[in-house]
Amino acid sequence: MEELPKPEFQIEYPKLKRPSFWQKNKAVFLLLAAFLIGVLIGNLSEKEILSILKLPNLKLPQKPISLQPAPSPSYTPQSLQEELVIKIVKEASPAVVSVVITKDVPKLKLYYENPFEGFEEFFGPFQIEIPQWKQEGYEKRQVGGGTAFFISQDGLLLTNAHVVADEKAEYTVLTNDGKEYPAKVLGKDQLRDIAILKVDGFGFPVLKLGDSDQLQIGQTVIAIGNALGEFRNTVSVGVISGLGRTVTAGDENVIETMEDVIQTDAAINRGNSGGPLLNLKGEVIGINFAMAQGAENIGFAIPINKAKKAIEQVKTKGKISYPFLGIRYVLIDKQLQKEENLPVDYGALVVKGQQGESAIFPGSPAEKAGLREGDIVLELNGEKITQNNSLAKIIMKYNPGDKVSLKVLRQNQILNVEVVLGETPS
Repeated sequence: MEELPKPEFQIEYPKLKRPSFWQKNKAVFLLLAAFLIGVLIGNLSEKEILSILKLPNLKLPQKPISLQPAPSPSYTPQSLQEELVIKIVKEASPAVVSVVITKDVPKLKLYYENPFEGFEEFFGPFQIEIPQWKQEGYEKRQVGGGTAFFISQDGLLLTNAHVVADEKAEYTVLTNDGKEYPAKVLGKDQLRDIAILKVDGFGFPVLKLGDSDQLQIGQTVIAIGNALGEFRNTVSVGVISGLGRTVTAGDENVIETMEDVIQTDAAINRGNSGGPLLNLKGEVIGINFAMAQGAENIGFAIPINKAKKAIEQVKTKGKISYPFLGIRYVLIDKQLQKEENLPVDYGALVVKGQQGESAIFPGSPAEKAGLREGDIVLELNGEKITQNNSLAKIIMKYNPGDKVSLKVLRQNQILNVEVVLGETPS
C-alpha cells in the first residue's frame, strides 16, 4: 500500500518581548501624575482651571454638598402676638431667677418612751411605747421661695419685701441655667413691698424697665415666676384688667394695704412674688406680689414706677429712704363726710389708730409743724387729696428734707402750714 505523504504544517509561535520600564511602572506613573495634577489644580484659580479644561466659565460650588437630611422645620407662630410672646419669653427668661430661702431649724429625732419603765413591780411588764420627739441640734432647711429679676449687670435684683422679710434667713439666687449665688438684701420698703438684692458677679442679663404710668386696661401682659416655689420660670399671659386698685394683702403675720396697684388676669401663683410683669416690648411694667384667694385669675402687681426711686436710692445711697410726715389719717369721701358731719368730702382726716395710737407721731415733722388730731389736710403743694390721689401717693413724689406746704382745715379755718419732710423710720 502506498504511503500518503505527510502534510507539512508550519507553526509560528508569537514572539514574546520583555515588558518595558513604562509598562512595569505604569500604575506608579498614573498615581504620580494624579498627585501632580491635584497639586497644580489646588494652586490655580477657578478661571485658570476652566481655561485648561476648555470648559465654559461656570461657577464652581463654594461648599461641599451635604448628604445629611434637612432639619425639620421649627414651629411657626400663628399670630403676631404669639410671635412676640415667644420672643419676649426667650429673651427675658435668663434674667428671671428663683429666690431660695433657707434657715436653721431644730433637728428633731423620733424616739419611743415606756411610761411604766422602772415600775414593773407595781404595774407589771407593760409594753406601752409613746412616741416622743427630741431636738438634736439644728439643720439648714429650705423654708420658702420666691422670684426676682436682674436690673443691672453687676448683680442688682428686684423682688418683693415680703419674699425676704425674715432677718434670720439666708437667701440664694438660682439662675435659669442652674447656677447659684448667695444674695444680700440691700434695702427693703415694706410700704410698697419692694426689696433690692445683690449678688457678686458681672455680665448678668437684665430686664429693661418700662413706664407704668402709660398702661391701658386690656393691654396684653406676660408674667414670669417661680410658681409654687418649684416650677422655675413659669410663664402666663393675660391682660391688664384693672388699674389704680387698693388691696389688702398678707398672711397670718403681716397684713398690708397697697394703693394704686395693677390688676391682671395673668395667672400669679405662690412663688411668683417678686417676678416681672412684662409688656409686649419686653419691658417690666410691674412686680407681681399677690393673688386673690377664692377667685379665678385675679392677680396684682406693683407698678414699676414705684420702684424706680428705690433703685436709684440704693445705687446712690446704699439704702431705701422715703419721706415721712408723721400722721395717721383716713381719706374722706361722701359717706365719711355724712357720718362725721364734716364740712368737705375730700382730704385726709387726722385720727388716732385703731388701737388708740396717737394721731401725730411723737417727734415727727407733723408734730413740729403743729398739726393736731381732727385736722383735715386738703392739699399738699397745691395737689388735692382724694380717694384716687391719696396723701401717701402724693408725698412719695418728694424726698426726705424737702419743704412742702400743706393746706389744712381746722375748725372751719384754712391754715397754710410748711413742713420739712423727714425720713421714714425703719
